[in-house]
Amino acid sequence: PGDTSVLAGLYGPAEAKVSKELPDRAALEVLLRPKVGLPGVLERSREQLLRQTCEAVLLGALHPRTAISLVLQVLSDAGSVSFPAGLLDAGLPLAALFCGVTCALQPDGTILLDPTARQEQEARAVLTFAIASSDRKVLMATTKGSCSVEEMQQCLAAAQRAASTIFQFYRDSVRRRYSKC
Repeated sequence: PGDTSVLAGLYGPAEAKVSKELPDRAALEVLLRPKVGLPGVLERSREQLLRQTCEAVLLGALHPRTAISLVLQVLSDAGSVSFPAGLLDAGLPLAALFCGVTCALQPDGTILLDPTARQEQEARAVLTFAIASSDRKVLMATTKGSCSVEEMQQCLAAAQRAASTIFQFYRDSVRRRYSKC
């Protein structure tokens, strides 16, 4: 989104260390590196959210006793750092694609999609949703700030509408990339 960029590297499936090996599925590890400095509590929290979201769509049972590592390096953060589209081109089996949509709920009640860092700071609440491509169901939701149930539902509806545009962008990107072959 906008001027935010994240470099994603996906490694695996590869042999897992015995301590991390899962007998029925692939073990997924997510590492998030900030633009500068060492990862902190915020990065660890985002890593856990990303891991749980990716595990919801990754068909890990096809690769038992293996490890998959997703490494994300924030290159620039202008707001709306959510989810990478890197899994789209990684060749891993997925039940569905997903995208992340961030909404900023302004003090006057208006909803901004893909807010800048400044808009996020000024917002009453910032909501991020991970939405699956297959049926637009919510895989993950997180909020920072306070909002009513009705406002959250309005943000979710706006995020699901925005997800349709993002999934069309995914389709167009893949079509352009592979039509050159």
